Amino acid sequence: MYQDYMKGIPIPTGRGSIIPYHTWQELGKSIKQLYKQPLHYLTNVQLKEWDKARINTEGEDVPMDTFVHPAKAEATIWLIEEIHRGKTSHHYLGRLWFNDPMYRAFMDPIICLPEF
Repeated sequence: MYQDYMKGIPIPTGRGSIIPYHTWQELGKSIKQLYKQPLHYLTNVQLKEWDKARINTEGEDVPMDTFVHPAKAEATIWLIEEIHRGKTSHHYLGRLWFNDPMYRAFMDPIICLPEF
């Protein structure tokens, strides 16, 4: 159901504006507000992982928009969003959510998900 819902939301073709940002997650939140639509669960996971990858680097405190142009960063997010919305298996998402305590509570107990 979730995957069908996300697949039905069109990716914006026009860009609203240049969005200043310090982290990938901050840019994702701004994109959600600007375009008034959610980002896919997997896109949010990816943004979180990209932010984690910067921890304990010498540029950790440097705002991302000083070395990755905001337009390129936004285009990158929309590209992975398009892939996640259109090509992610609902079985794969179900397995991920089953292992995520925040989402597991919403899983239907009748569904038996095979291990990864």
